[in-house]
Amino acid sequence: MSKNLKIFLGVSYLILLFIFLYFIFTSIEIKRLDDFTYYKELQSSLGTFISANILINIFYFFIFAVFWVALLGFGSPILIISGILFGQIIGTLVSVFSISVGALILYSIGNFFFRDIVKVVLERKFEKYVQLFQKNEFFYFFIYRFIGGLGVPFGLQNLIPILFGMKKLNYFLASFLGFIPGFFIINTIGAGLNSYISQAENFSMFDLILTPEIYIPILMFSALMIFSLVLKKKFFDDTN
Repeated sequence: MSKNLKIFLGVSYLILLFIFLYFIFTSIEIKRLDDFTYYKELQSSLGTFISANILINIFYFFIFAVFWVALLGFGSPILIISGILFGQIIGTLVSVFSISVGALILYSIGNFFFRDIVKVVLERKFEKYVQLFQKNEFFYFFIYRFIGGLGVPFGLQNLIPILFGMKKLNYFLASFLGFIPGFFIINTIGAGLNSYISQAENFSMFDLILTPEIYIPILMFSALMIFSLVLKKKFFDDTN
């Protein structure tokens, strides 16, 4: 049963990825990718489409993001896209909620069908961290999410709590709250890119970097990374 489900999840992920890539590449003109006016046209058309059907498009994006994460998809593209499509605040809310739900679904599936496999693959590597999580699973998993998951690939991050049988409510809340700072910053960058494209007449990397909507969140992200390293050293690196 677990083998069949594993095949199903793998095939579903590939189908979802293919649909996404097909939609992207059939919606763009490859020959115009070096033409900045083309991006302005796309931005204008996309903005009009999203604003005309904002609730429906948020719902579609939410469903897509949930399935994307549940099928081991990367989180970063979702954050940039949500910032571009829905702006700083709405983009943050929809991406935090959808990715938290998707991660919870992945955790639930993994815990039910693949618990033994996950323990064989991950338990030895993360044994010392598991001891911490068992002391206070909500607090340490919140820190774990806040600092970016100790550099572990996002899909695996979502499965590590299987090692200590984390409660689903704690998993969701710790993920949701821990995601907010980083997700807000990346969504802000996505919104800044959208704003730059709509306002600039010609593309300039120098002007892009000096745009407040870009360099301020980049500075915030840098500060968050430094703070995360401090938290990592305090709560995880000193673990014996």
